[in-house]
Amino acid sequence: MPELRIDPLSGLRTIVAGERASRPGGGFHADPQPPLDPESDPFLEGHEDRTPPEVFALRPNGGAPNTPGWVVRVVPNLYPALSEDASARATADPLELGRGEPELFATSTAHGAHEVIVNAPDPVTSLRALAPEQVETAMGVWRERIRVHSDASVVHVLVNEGREAGASLPHTHAQLYALPFVPAQVARERERFTAYWERTQGRNLLEDVLQEEVRRRERVVAIDDEGVAICPFGSRVPFELQIIPRLPRARFEDDGPLCARLLHDAIGRLERVLGAVPPLNLWVRTAPSGAETFCWRIDVLPRLTYLAGLELGTGVNLNVMPPERAAELLRDAT
Repeated sequence: MPELRIDPLSGLRTIVAGERASRPGGGFHADPQPPLDPESDPFLEGHEDRTPPEVFALRPNGGAPNTPGWVVRVVPNLYPALSEDASARATADPLELGRGEPELFATSTAHGAHEVIVNAPDPVTSLRALAPEQVETAMGVWRERIRVHSDASVVHVLVNEGREAGASLPHTHAQLYALPFVPAQVARERERFTAYWERTQGRNLLEDVLQEEVRRRERVVAIDDEGVAICPFGSRVPFELQIIPRLPRARFEDDGPLCARLLHDAIGRLERVLGAVPPLNLWVRTAPSGAETFCWRIDVLPRLTYLAGLELGTGVNLNVMPPERAAELLRDAT
């Protein structure tokens, strides 16, 4: 029978229709991404003049800015979604206080920072194509750039792989958004972490979820010294993954394990099960400003299905691949 599941972290509901995935792999398959065209790749080493001037780069052997010799490079987004004008600040929700005549169409400049983090000079389209230590180096730069924008309400680091996942340039890269407000989904999670902490006299929500997942084993994909990869109970899409640190920390930017090798391994398992690395979105969920009862994690959402009227109209996802079955397939993909 289809199940209605409530995600413990967000409270969002998902319909899991398990009978739709009765055969191995659930009928899902990914095609390899087209090869990168070096001539049109602005992120390729040697093409530094095709991007805005860098704001940061790792150069093990030294060298001048905006020249070859880097291993990870950070530049402002050429087409930013946020303005770095310090005088522009977001306005509060005019309906929030409930007093006086509201401004129904409030607006302000979208203030913040929007950066591109080129994960490696290699002309590849996926983190999976890099060596695990390269992924670890890139994620270390993600951490450093989050620290640079510590005055933001939320810093959201994401990776889009494949055109179907919104990647306009195929060369592996991350994007960083430093937002002047806490988005509703992040605020909802913050509230649930806080409510759980109060209800249980100081326990961490994600830590308890992880302990229960490890005890049950049915949705665990892989474990290493730093973290655990699971297919979450309330998975919204087939083969959704979460990478969770073994020791809870509110902020990804704090010192400690990055779970980079586990992320690399998890994407490799997707590749083996689906025939290729699928188009995917992944992001780091780190604590918003002021939240102390949180725990960071990495979410990975393969783009194997399309959002339709149910998802877009209600916010309720219909997932035809039970996470228990997805985890079983990924566990076996060694």
